[in-house]
Amino acid sequence: MSLKNITVQPRIVKKPPFSVEAPGYAPVDGETIPRRHPAAAHKLIDRPSEDCATVFDFVKRSAAKYGNAKALGSRKLIKTHQETKKIKKMVDGEEQEIDKKWTYFELSGYNYMSFHDYEKFVLQLGAGYRKLGLEKDDRIHIYAATSANWLAVSHGATSQSMPIVTAYDTLGEEGLRHSMVATKAKLIFLDPHLLPTLINPLSEAKDIKYVIWNSEHDVNPDNIEKLKKAHEHLTIMSLEELRKLGETNPVDPVPPTPEDLCCIMYTSGSTGPPKGVPLRHKAVVAAVAGVSVIVEPYLGPGDSLLTYLPLAHIFEFVFENAVLYWGGTMGYGNPKTLSDSSVRNCKGDIREFRPTVLIGVPAVWETVKKGIVAKVNAGSPIVKSLFWSALWAKTNMMHYGIPGAGILDAIVFKKVKDATGGRLRICLNGGGPISKDTQRFISMAITPMINGYGLTETTAMGALMDPMAWTDSALGTVPGSVEIKLVDFPDAGYYATNKPYAQGEVWIRGSTVLEKYYDNEEETKASISPDGWFMTGDIGEFDHNGHLQVIDRKKNLVKTLNGEYIAIEKLESIYRSATVVANICVYADAQKTKPVAIIVPAEPALKKLAERLGVKGEGIEDLAHDRKIQAAVLKELQAAGKQGGLSGIEIVEGAVLADEEWTPQNGFVTSAQKLNRKAILKKYQKEIDAAYARNS
Repeated sequence: MSLKNITVQPRIVKKPPFSVEAPGYAPVDGETIPRRHPAAAHKLIDRPSEDCATVFDFVKRSAAKYGNAKALGSRKLIKTHQETKKIKKMVDGEEQEIDKKWTYFELSGYNYMSFHDYEKFVLQLGAGYRKLGLEKDDRIHIYAATSANWLAVSHGATSQSMPIVTAYDTLGEEGLRHSMVATKAKLIFLDPHLLPTLINPLSEAKDIKYVIWNSEHDVNPDNIEKLKKAHEHLTIMSLEELRKLGETNPVDPVPPTPEDLCCIMYTSGSTGPPKGVPLRHKAVVAAVAGVSVIVEPYLGPGDSLLTYLPLAHIFEFVFENAVLYWGGTMGYGNPKTLSDSSVRNCKGDIREFRPTVLIGVPAVWETVKKGIVAKVNAGSPIVKSLFWSALWAKTNMMHYGIPGAGILDAIVFKKVKDATGGRLRICLNGGGPISKDTQRFISMAITPMINGYGLTETTAMGALMDPMAWTDSALGTVPGSVEIKLVDFPDAGYYATNKPYAQGEVWIRGSTVLEKYYDNEEETKASISPDGWFMTGDIGEFDHNGHLQVIDRKKNLVKTLNGEYIAIEKLESIYRSATVVANICVYADAQKTKPVAIIVPAEPALKKLAERLGVKGEGIEDLAHDRKIQAAVLKELQAAGKQGGLSGIEIVEGAVLADEEWTPQNGFVTSAQKLNRKAILKKYQKEIDAAYARNS
């Protein structure tokens, strides 16, 4: 029976083990025997099919196999709507009323490009690069938000054996300068509003000769003039002009080999300068093969993936190439327009596109869950009781394998499912740990949520859950293209001999693992063993089913005053489930016994709390500074910690409330929504000290 049309349920249906010890390895003290996916036990799987050896092969194969089917869909911005509201804000200790503008977007429906037309577009861009004078191995820099054009620019480069260099569109001038200078890129593709960002870095990045702006958006002619005036040697044109140049000057592709460089991907650089990770074509192909071993049986033509996470993030880059290979349809969205609440006179991206597959980071899923809970709790007592009783019943049905959950889905959860388009079959969490409570909630109320884990350095390979081996207590199985072993980390008591499960630092090896960092010998020696194992810095364990679970991170283990280690990320995943939390950063001072939490409050929950306490205020800006509110939020966090099974030393003793959202634009999170802890701690140090002082 084909699995592509089955209704996946949040329970283990397949028979374990989901990973096995690789044959032929002798035991080594302080290490586990490497484990692999059962389908790759005797040989790692490096290609999803024999006709795909490079990323360019994905484009050719999908065009030949899927032809006129829908490949990529995009929406056009019709207009923006601005609304001004009065809000109260504390400025230098005084309450002031200020105007705040909210922007809403009006968008068209989705317009699609077929697989055949996409290949044509890609080849025209490749020919355009050649007409400009670029040759094999010349590097093309991409500095833009996720879009169909981003992917096409990258595939156009592969058609002529030109590696791409990727940088988050929020990297800033210094990070951009670093990546352009280091890689000697000759052309840069960027969104038009970022043109002014180039003026200063190009004073040092002398190799850049061509600037191509994304014609999906309107350009301000003044920005082009200023850039041209500052750097007269530049050729500046739109992507559409580049495409036409290629159309009128066609050339044959110069296909890459598996050993050729595919991309140099820059990490977001939340701690120090960004690191360049060079990945060969064989690494990206092996990553698609590794993912395909696990999820291709469930996905294929007819499936639709909503794409909005940064393509400069390895996981999104691999997954979009995989969807192209599987023959699925991709619809491009934007984090700002995913839901109906941020648009006017149209549906948000999720309801407009109606995906069957949706990928998100923990912050996205927590927002989805809290939105559903708020609506349920605002309903009548009967509606409330029906929903929570049905959720309890379905959870038990799944646990004990009792049939009949489909009736609950059709009657009770239909409206919830409709809010995400009504067609979701699988959703995937990546980019960080999510609380069990949230994973279980989304899985029961909407669709099974599977987990993924990987790093830029391993081309996103690490762990991925098989939808028919669903669990909320682990990340998943080992992808088919890598093997994983655990190595002792004595400092915190993690040993390969620990019972009931072996524990240690996660080491990964396979074709997807980088060979060395770009121009960084010191980091290479510190992170890659002589025999090719990448040392992740994550602490893991394999459970009785052969699933990998990451339980700690070496860098985020803090030894407190009482001499015990606490794991910051584990705490954050549990506290994040508190209704009042939109985002959270847990901080533990080595000179104190317990941690404190800095949170971005969820505004609806904060307003309800204020109402209950009789505190007046318009929004986060003024409520965040009220002592009564702060004390009540601390109690909520402590309750969530206890409910999540945290020990006494892991329960936060103070709460700091941020009065602004953490975004890549203000530097408190990276484009992949990972916390920039250094920037957060610097901003809120006074409040953290005060929170500790109140409890000393």
